[in-house]
Amino acid sequence: MHATTILAVRHKGKVVLGGDGQVTLGDTVVKHSANKVRRMHHDKVVGGFAGSTADAFSLFSRFEEKLEKFQGNLPRSAVELAKDWRTDKMMRRLEAMLIVVDKDHSLLLSGTGDVIEPDDGVLAIGSGGMFAAAAAKALVEHSDLSAREIVKEAMKITESICIHTNSNITIEEL
Repeated sequence: MHATTILAVRHKGKVVLGGDGQVTLGDTVVKHSANKVRRMHHDKVVGGFAGSTADAFSLFSRFEEKLEKFQGNLPRSAVELAKDWRTDKMMRRLEAMLIVVDKDHSLLLSGTGDVIEPDDGVLAIGSGGMFAAAAAKALVEHSDLSAREIVKEAMKITESICIHTNSNITIEEL
């Protein structure tokens, strides 16, 4: 997935998810202030997406249904969405990735059936994902910054490197 950066950092008892606001169509920036990060399930879950906006909204809607069905159980909801995403004929065509977090879990979900929880509390997706993850991992290891400050600084570094990431950052913290 390209054309965005979503970063989640779990550090010092907090979990923070941030995303940039740039929307591109081919090589053209068509919007600078999109919100690709949102709160769900009574503000106890935060999610962010990379990929096709319409596909991501469809996935968010289906994920929220799973959260309701499984009473906010994030891992179970994620696994059930991933199973549907991989096996449903229409969902298989959705081109997006999600990061979802709650107070206990950070998960990456993909259309290939992946539900991945990181060992170190850092997850990132999108074209700037690897830049953001590298910056966040270094800041976690070599600074005294809070999770929110790490996300902010890592996204600032990413925006200076990745042409598909801008400085209009949305940050949500649990």
